[in-house]
Amino acid sequence: MRNLEQECQPVLLFDGVCNLCNSSVKFILKHEKNQNLKFAAIQSEAGEKLLTHYGRDPNQTNSVILISDNQEYTASDAVLKLTQYLKFPYSSGKILMVVPKTIRDFFYKMVAHNRYNWFGKRESCMIPTPQLRKRFLE
Repeated sequence: MRNLEQECQPVLLFDGVCNLCNSSVKFILKHEKNQNLKFAAIQSEAGEKLLTHYGRDPNQTNSVILISDNQEYTASDAVLKLTQYLKFPYSSGKILMVVPKTIRDFFYKMVAHNRYNWFGKRESCMIPTPQLRKRFLE
């Protein structure tokens, strides 16, 4: 069996039924530097396998998760780490790492907790277009 980490690096795990999360994935696809980032909905088989591999319960995951360089980044760390994959000026978002993690995560958790109320929820995960399908793990 192939090494799951090597096979899926780097990968962004996101809530596939969250409108904010889906819009964020579309934003990343539009503004990325290159196409080496993969995506997996937390609700997908690949997402569940990766979460389990990293010791997380897929049913209790309330954060975007970026797996990069054999490390797991969650909450505001994941969002700011993602900026390295984006074109300028979005890549400059990494400067926010100077803000203490407790403050960053406070605001992240507020949005995460209210995301369905503020942005809505889908009945099922988004289906990527045929040309993007290779970027999404199933």
